[in-house]
Amino acid sequence: MRYIYILFGTVFIIFGIYTAGIYLDLYGELESPGASVNSELPKSLVEKKSIAQKSFGKEKQILFGDTHVHTTYSTDAFLWSLPILNGEGPHPISDACDFARFCANLDFWVSTDHAEALTPRKWKSIKEAVRNCNNPTDPEEPDLVTFLGYEWTQVGDSAQNHYGHKNVMFRDVEEGKVPLRAIGAGGIATNGMRNTLPEQSKQMRPVALLDFENRHRYFNFIAFADELGTSKLCPEGIPSSQLGDDCYEFANTPKELFSKLRDLNIPTIVIPHGNTWGFYTPPNSSLDKQLTSEFNDNKLQILFEVMSGHGNSEEYRPWRALTNDVNGNLVCPKPTEDYLPSCWRAGEIIEERCLNNGFSNAECALRAEEARDNYAVMGVAGHLTVPGVQIEDWLDSGQCKDCYLPSFNYRPAGSAQYGLAISNFDQNKISRFNFGFIASSDNHRARPGTGYKEIDRFVTTEANGPSHEYIADILYPVDAVTDRSVDLRDQPLLGLRAGFGSFEAEREASFFTTGGLAAVHSSGRDRESIWAGLTRKETYGTSGDRILLWFDLVSDETILPMGTTTTLADNPRFRVKAVGAFEQKDGCPDYSSTNISQEELERICKNECYNPSDVRKNISRIEVVKITPQISNSESVENLIKDAWKTFECKPSQQGCEIEFEDYEFTENSRDTIYYVRAIQEPSPVVNGGNLRCTYNEKGECIKVNICYGDSRTDKEDDCLTLSEERAWSSPIYINYQQI
Repeated sequence: MRYIYILFGTVFIIFGIYTAGIYLDLYGELESPGASVNSELPKSLVEKKSIAQKSFGKEKQILFGDTHVHTTYSTDAFLWSLPILNGEGPHPISDACDFARFCANLDFWVSTDHAEALTPRKWKSIKEAVRNCNNPTDPEEPDLVTFLGYEWTQVGDSAQNHYGHKNVMFRDVEEGKVPLRAIGAGGIATNGMRNTLPEQSKQMRPVALLDFENRHRYFNFIAFADELGTSKLCPEGIPSSQLGDDCYEFANTPKELFSKLRDLNIPTIVIPHGNTWGFYTPPNSSLDKQLTSEFNDNKLQILFEVMSGHGNSEEYRPWRALTNDVNGNLVCPKPTEDYLPSCWRAGEIIEERCLNNGFSNAECALRAEEARDNYAVMGVAGHLTVPGVQIEDWLDSGQCKDCYLPSFNYRPAGSAQYGLAISNFDQNKISRFNFGFIASSDNHRARPGTGYKEIDRFVTTEANGPSHEYIADILYPVDAVTDRSVDLRDQPLLGLRAGFGSFEAEREASFFTTGGLAAVHSSGRDRESIWAGLTRKETYGTSGDRILLWFDLVSDETILPMGTTTTLADNPRFRVKAVGAFEQKDGCPDYSSTNISQEELERICKNECYNPSDVRKNISRIEVVKITPQISNSESVENLIKDAWKTFECKPSQQGCEIEFEDYEFTENSRDTIYYVRAIQEPSPVVNGGNLRCTYNEKGECIKVNICYGDSRTDKEDDCLTLSEERAWSSPIYINYQQI
């Protein structure tokens, strides 16, 4: 059965583990419930009569959507749909359309299949399916807007050549107004898809015979891979605008991607995501190299995915999984109270085994150091250097212990906060990122907006795994336990080392959530209005619940919303309002007047839809994050991020929470400053809300974990629910200091 493993290895080395509109004017006249604030507001501010007292949301509405959705046009999604991995079968774009419209009741969504898997035929098919999804709607007042897009899925084998994943979405859908091709990522992704997968996929044939009833699904996957192998590459050196529709185009770096998109001259938004996902991101990767003038485009790359079904990517932490010595070699850092590096834990495991086998303390200490070195040089596959290790042995090593629903093996230098705090000084003018925040699901089962109910973990999250124990033994073989680690640096990553094992798929399953949700303040429900809200960065993200959020910069004359960049000479004053999401009722609304059948509701929605009650959850507090970006390379990023700078406790109220605050230090500090807010909702059960579900000792150390597996080892009825505080993240407001 080794052929099964080699096939899966090929796919996963390429991608890693891929993993109704609410009108604001309904709430614009709500009475403010007030807030219990950690510092008393100045009387002058409370009594001031100005335009700042204008009601929230009188001119715009909040629309909810999902900007990151995959169907079985994506290779990994197709693979996961197979019976051997408990897949429930193919889910085309038509399923995603129905799920968005009837199950999640979204206002908009974006089709973002992996570009590396899109042949010319598939791209034409996707464009047609997206148009069909839009056809039933009234263009002026649509019930659902579907955008066309794809994911540029770049993976590097080192921190220096890794740029990560970016979703690319387009405003229009009509032929002649959209690209003739998707643009994939070169390197590992393109080479693997076209040079390796077609041949390896043929080893599915014996599987088809073993699972004869489902044989067509395996043969369809073989045909899927063959089409990739036979599609021709576009000639290089020719501008994108001059290429035909019969070839596959790729870009090796963001520089090349942005250049090609600019040449096409089509309304486009680029959304980076997954920058903290450590399951495929090399340990020392950071956003710094992407802030250079060639590798960033502030007119295209304007939004940042702060959370998805792979976890939160907001928060910065000073620790690193690995560090560099004076010679540039990767070395294992010592643990801190807040972080246990996995490389360090590897040494602890080997040392404990060594001592149990009767060796001296000195010898075992040497073997522990050796284990840490062996782990460090292997990066994301470092865990393979410890033979016979069980995933529970790793405890909570490699994880952010105090982040909200963090992504697995967290890479803090890819976080949103880090991106906001850094500056680039290579040019005459200091350059910085300037993006708005959104969130999304990154669902691979054609189910946009899965976060409306915390149910069905094996449907609404990326949880997946082998269907039988013998398949699990092939995918996750366990070596004999030894008291010495293995040096793999001179060994090719074959077999286990090229597949599931190298990405810690089993451990990562505890970090999959039902996903995030994008929100936009829009003047209308139509495509152009939504696009305008996105390009204004008047957006925010939520962890899945439909929290209503406003964040404004106010003065006597103007109100500037979240996403704004402006210049001030005086201290800025802000106002925030947040209203909790509706509690959900069981089942689905009455869809008898529509064309969706009860059978389809069962197949696609599992008979559970967005079905709001009349009761809202309470907002418990509002947190303000303040960041002063670097003005020199010598400034430590850690000292520039104040999280939380202010916290406002909110009284329970169905009307939500409304507060005002001012930064009295702005003119005193005399430097550019960035502000955004988090609206925190009262605790509620969340899938994988406890991640590894640690048991702690009296020192606060994790001594035992309760893994939430992605396969049959965890009961499929167990959604691994833990109380957690769902939240919304506003887009930042960027204020440049103007010296008088």
